[in-house]
Order: sequence, then structure tokens, then C-alpha cells
Amino acid sequence: MPASLKSNNVLFELDLLKAMVAVVECGSFTTAATRLHSTQSTVSQKIRRLEDLAGHTLLDRGNREVRPTEAGHVLLRYARQMLAANEQLAEALSGAMVAVTVRLGLPEDFATGPITKAFSAFTQHHPHVKLEVTSGLSRDLYHGYEQGELDLVLVKQRRHSRAAVTCRPEKLVWIDSARHPCLKQDPIPLVTFPQRGLYRDEMIQALEAIGRRWRISFTSSSLAGIQEAVANGMGISLLPHRATSKNHQILTRRSGLPEIDAYELGIFYRPSANQETRELADVLVQLLDRSETRS
Repeated sequence: MPASLKSNNVLFELDLLKAMVAVVECGSFTTAATRLHSTQSTVSQKIRRLEDLAGHTLLDRGNREVRPTEAGHVLLRYARQMLAANEQLAEALSGAMVAVTVRLGLPEDFATGPITKAFSAFTQHHPHVKLEVTSGLSRDLYHGYEQGELDLVLVKQRRHSRAAVTCRPEKLVWIDSARHPCLKQDPIPLVTFPQRGLYRDEMIQALEAIGRRWRISFTSSSLAGIQEAVANGMGISLLPHRATSKNHQILTRRSGLPEIDAYELGIFYRPSANQETRELADVLVQLLDRSETRS
């Protein structure tokens, strides 16, 4: 067989190369065996096997010190490069293998504020976790969860409509403009999400139950749009307490408007969810509980 063809089929094992480097750096088989936590005979066998693969004598075994031959110097240079590359590869793969991505879906009014601080603390405690956060309408978030696009979702839903892993009540308040109140208008103007949007039907049913006439004055699929419209006197609306601002006036029971207690917050993740996803769900639960206590 031609030498060039034979060399192409030679695979130098890293364990053998490691033994070669140790013997040269230690200057003896005995000291090298101690470094490698092995025996002198085992190290000698590895060197003989390496010489068989290389087709050359690699070490000059003198009486006082073991030295590399000319071929040994060549092999030694590449051996160190290969061992260093192996170590770099192991480090790179260890980082890649432990990296975990958690895809989280949140309603728009949860995407900022205290929850961001909680996420920061979570990622500092779990530096290998990458959070991918999507905010939007609850129906869209749950659809993404069902399609396997999200690992963990917090959604708003009518009470007991779906069996969530954890549920908490959603505290809703009627709000009006702090500077340009609309409550006394007849018919009363309403700022709502579009049809099939959250709270819209509940608002209308509640007003009709107390005999108040109403009209839709403004609709928006954006929470910010709803908040601004109310603040600027375009009508009253129904929102979570956390979504109110200093530009809003919270309408108490004295206003004559009934309390709406039809919604809950549900947390969903799959039974097969990893530990990081479950711990992040616990963070959400703690945030909900603290929010309920403050309100």
C-alpha cells in the first residue's frame, strides 16, 4: 500500500498524544505516569502504540532522560495543537449544550415594569437561560402555545374557561379621564377593544343591567391606544388595575357602575416542560400574588 494512502487512514487517538506530551514534559515515564494517574507500563504501551501508528521512533530512551527524536518533535507540535483544539471544542460544546431557550408569551400590560426586574433576577440566577418574550392579545398567545410556538404563557380568560396550571383572579376597574370625565354623558361613551376583544361584552352587559345607555366612541387593539383614549376624554373603559395611570380616574362603587369579576389570569405550560420553564412559571405566580396584595 502506498505510504500516502496509508497515512490518510491513520487516526491518532488523543489519549496517546496526551501520553506523549506528558512523557516529554516530565522527562520520564515514571513521572508522566504519576501526572496521568496511570502506571508506567500503561504509559509505555501507549507510546509504543503511537510509534506503530506514526511509523517512526518518537522517543530517545536514554539512561537519564527521555527526549523526543526528530520525528517526535514533529508529532509533539501537532499533538499539542490537537489537544488544545479538543479542549476548546469541549468548552464551546459545554456552553452550547447547557443553553436553554424559554419562549414566553405575556399580555401587553405585563410586558414592562416589575416583571422586567423579575426576569433580570431570573436570568442572573440562570445565566444559561435565554428568554424570548412575546407580548400580544391573549387569544393570539394561547394559539401560539397550542401550535408549539411558545413554551409558557400567561393569558387572560373568562373564569374556568380553560384548565390552567395556575389561575389567579384578574382585578378589573372602571376608568375615566382624570381631566375630562365622561361618566355623566348620556349615552355614555365607551372605549373598547374590537369585537371579541377582552372586557367589551362585559362592559356593555353591565351598563345595560343598570339601565345606562351607551355608545362605542373608540376602539383599538392596542392597550396603549385604550389608555390614551380614556386619558383624553374619549370615554370610559374597563382595564386591569395595573394598567391605570395618573391620567385616569378610577371609578369606585359610588359611581353606580357594577363590579366586573368575570376574568382570571391563567398560566399554561406542558407536562414535559423543563425545570427552567417551571421555575419561570413560579416567578410569574409570585408576581401575580404580589400584585393582588398591592391592589
